[in-house]
Amino acid sequence: MVEEIQLHIGQLPSYGYRRVWALVRRGREQRQEPPVNAKRVYRVMRDHGLLLERRRRPQMPARRHDGQVAVLRSNQRWCSDGFEFRCDDGSPLRVTFALDCCDREAMSWSATTAGHSGDVVRDVMLAALEHRFGNTDQTPQQIEWLSDNGSGYIAAKTREFARRIGLKPLTTPVRSPQSNGMAESFVKTIKRDYVAFMPKADVPTALQNLAIAFEHYNEQHPHSALKYRSPREFRRHQDLSTQG
Repeated sequence: MVEEIQLHIGQLPSYGYRRVWALVRRGREQRQEPPVNAKRVYRVMRDHGLLLERRRRPQMPARRHDGQVAVLRSNQRWCSDGFEFRCDDGSPLRVTFALDCCDREAMSWSATTAGHSGDVVRDVMLAALEHRFGNTDQTPQQIEWLSDNGSGYIAAKTREFARRIGLKPLTTPVRSPQSNGMAESFVKTIKRDYVAFMPKADVPTALQNLAIAFEHYNEQHPHSALKYRSPREFRRHQDLSTQG
């Protein structure tokens, strides 16, 4: 098991024992081998010095949180936000994305050296629609679209476009960014587990590896709220449960 664990953390050095356990579990399921307990993975990693170092979190001022972002069904609420980072040559890259608030799949994203404009937000909206429902002009049922109060999101043209394709625009309270905590959590994951390690010498290189990162997140990244399944793995299990 030590070699199995080392293989995973060699590729994903920021993963803690629970996510490593999820990867070991997935591999054993695929090979039809007996499952392994998360506590056993923890003990093996502890005994071989493979656990992440604990970092003391600074005391943060309390912030108001309004409402719960997660929902019970896919395609009930989507959320969107953005983040930015710099390539090694100093070029900025700004990324806008859309997540499903049930299965956490990053359905669409767009990256540009310019800002998070309304045009970019509308492109991400349309790409999410096509990703989930194919070549159609509107969602089968109204879906909530949760974002912060960035200018690209609250623009009249963006809100009108959202309603036209079946989305209901919702914004978080101005001083409560935690109300879109799912998007914030995704940003931390992408920056910590992918951007920090991927090659990003320049914009073309960063874009190429960002696409690989989003695909890996959707197909492979274990999520605690999904019982340590990846977003698409969770969706496949949900589909099987529905059929059963």
